[in-house]
Amino acid sequence: MSAADHGSAPTIVFADNHLLVIAKPAGMPTQDDASRDLSLLAWAKAEIKRTHGKPGEVFLGLVHRLDRPTSGLLVLARTSKAASRLSAAMRERRVRKRYLARCEAMPAAPEGLVEGWLAPGVDGASSRIVAASHPRAQAVALRFAVLQAGPAPLLVVELLTGRKHQIRAQLAELGAPIVGDLRYGAKPTGSGSIAVPPYAIGLHSYELELPHPIGGGLLRWRAPAPAWLGPVPEPLMDPSPPA
Repeated sequence: MSAADHGSAPTIVFADNHLLVIAKPAGMPTQDDASRDLSLLAWAKAEIKRTHGKPGEVFLGLVHRLDRPTSGLLVLARTSKAASRLSAAMRERRVRKRYLARCEAMPAAPEGLVEGWLAPGVDGASSRIVAASHPRAQAVALRFAVLQAGPAPLLVVELLTGRKHQIRAQLAELGAPIVGDLRYGAKPTGSGSIAVPPYAIGLHSYELELPHPIGGGLLRWRAPAPAWLGPVPEPLMDPSPPA
């Protein structure tokens, strides 16, 4: 899949000797998969090689992922030390990841903490909410708040754990599936007012905050939401302070 196929190319938001922060377009896989489409990881390695004239293989550590139809911010480590420290920061919940989710319906409450248990789906490609007694259950938690009410509400979601398809499965369980997310119960026709491209769902990683793996200082970035996500409150999307 070329950049044109999924609407845009990746954008490097921040780079130093230890980190590479990229805004991923919806429709692009984070890493190589069976589709053989260009992945974000392969694109980033080629970009580093091109811009820095690096000989040989470029190291980039993948410390977290975004689902293929999800857009937004993702951080890669440029050294093994940075990868180890970023992974530790994520385990210790010192990395803040916030998402915008355009949903098909309002959740029952305007905000809340959602905790539960997630396990792989029977197809192996999805996840499902299960009881704590399930043999493959993993604890999951997120916070959400409704930013815009209406037939296609906009939620801000903060991940407290990072499991496969966690936001998608937990919002669907709340009765608020993400627009375009057919895998988790969204209608093929969408919400009516939001036309999500076929390669995307209405989920965008808009804010990433983390301690620098070497210097330790707190860094924060925001990525503008794609236009098809619909209007986003301006104060929320104001540029963050310089990283």
